[in-house]
Amino acid sequence: MTETLIAAFMTFLVVLDPAGIVPIFAGLSAAFPAVERRRAAIRGVAIASGILIVFALVGETLLELLGIGLPAFRIAGGVLLLLLSIDMVMARQSGLRATTPGEHEESTHRTDISVFPLAIPLIAGPGAMTSVVLLMGRAHGLYQQAAVLGVLIGVLVLTLICLLLTGPAMRLLGVTGANVISRVSGIILAALAVQFVIDGVRTVWPAS
Repeated sequence: MTETLIAAFMTFLVVLDPAGIVPIFAGLSAAFPAVERRRAAIRGVAIASGILIVFALVGETLLELLGIGLPAFRIAGGVLLLLLSIDMVMARQSGLRATTPGEHEESTHRTDISVFPLAIPLIAGPGAMTSVVLLMGRAHGLYQQAAVLGVLIGVLVLTLICLLLTGPAMRLLGVTGANVISRVSGIILAALAVQFVIDGVRTVWPAS
């Protein structure tokens, strides 16, 4: 149980990457008054939370309807998270957890950034959606699944706190500090991603 919770916390913390979102959010909301920035942060986290909780509850069922086994999803998800970890270690942004250049251009003309790009893809991106399905699949019983959901909500609350403290956080960390945290987190995520792949392979080809 403890191992499951620790794995869930580390995975969600790394994939949601509250410290990494702060400088992006700061740039997107630079022209916003403080009240509007706070409102966008709260709305964005609320929307992302709804999306991720829905994925947690029905993600495995959806896979079954599509004829996709959980072992295959573990392997594919592990590869996706490994690519994401490489981006984090290299301190570069890609469409996996940030906006593409075209999406960024579109976002600069929006008066409301809470749905796009804040909720999707900055918070509830492909990596986060994949992680929540994988971790719910690894949890045994309703008690462990509820615990994983509790950890997810806790990390989302932490993300909201970081967004609400965008100004002080940027003064404290700066871009370099945020990149250092992202690099260290990327190394941890790479190990977790490889473990997902190993779990999937072991399920398909169990040791004799």
